[in-house]
Amino acid sequence: MQLPLRPMDSNKFTFGNVLNIAGSFNYRGAAYLSSVSALRVGAGYVTLAAIPPVVESVASQLPDAVYLPLPQNGPTLSKEALPIVESRLLPGTVCSLGCGISAIGSYPENLPEVVSALIEIFVQKEVPFVLDADGLNMLAQSGKALKLKNLAVMTPHPKELSRLLNTTVEDIQKNRIDAARAASKKFETTVLLKGHRTVIAHENDFRINDSGCSALAKAGSGDCLTGIIAGLLAQKMEPFDAAVLGAKIHGLAGEIAASELSEYGVLASDLPRYIPRAILQNQRL
Repeated sequence: MQLPLRPMDSNKFTFGNVLNIAGSFNYRGAAYLSSVSALRVGAGYVTLAAIPPVVESVASQLPDAVYLPLPQNGPTLSKEALPIVESRLLPGTVCSLGCGISAIGSYPENLPEVVSALIEIFVQKEVPFVLDADGLNMLAQSGKALKLKNLAVMTPHPKELSRLLNTTVEDIQKNRIDAARAASKKFETTVLLKGHRTVIAHENDFRINDSGCSALAKAGSGDCLTGIIAGLLAQKMEPFDAAVLGAKIHGLAGEIAASELSEYGVLASDLPRYIPRAILQNQRL
């Protein structure tokens, strides 16, 4: 899979803007990991849209991003965030939604409604996006089978996909390819089913990723994957191609990190600094 071209005659807007809607009071790290990974894979500009405590936490670690504080409802964002996000959907923008936006124990009752409304805005405005983690869970709880018009990459693990398809994890794992295809057809989008030998499906087409190791089985690893895919989308890759290449780079980053730190000792926060080395290795493959 070819990496996006990097023409010499370029500027930060050549490589797109990721608007990352992520984080909550309990999950601030998810906002950092998804934002920094989009930058590490080559996005020209990343804006983190999050509640003020998350913005303050991440800004102290990541001076490379831009920050958009959103109205807060308890531990996470409120419906008043909707017009603010919509106003920032300028040409060349892609979005990522869901990394850590929920909360431990409970979340505001209207969060599924807010997530569904954001997705509907993205689809209406034809904005490519990545939907992960709590974004997937909120979509499942909303009960809506939204048609995503092949704009998005959904990145569920088996439990999240079981909620979206109203089935069991056991059924998902019995035939991961068919499950990913079924979700792709239901939501009209690319589906990346995480796990050993990650499956990427779009309608009847599919790929199986062969990179990665147990070092990636750590909290926050999926947030890095979301950022990588969003960064590739920002560089004008098609969703299916961005998901296939993103899974490859993510897995290679885990392998390289493990070769230095062991499969036991790799943290999700280690992965972003190995993304450039994974890109170099992918170019040699």
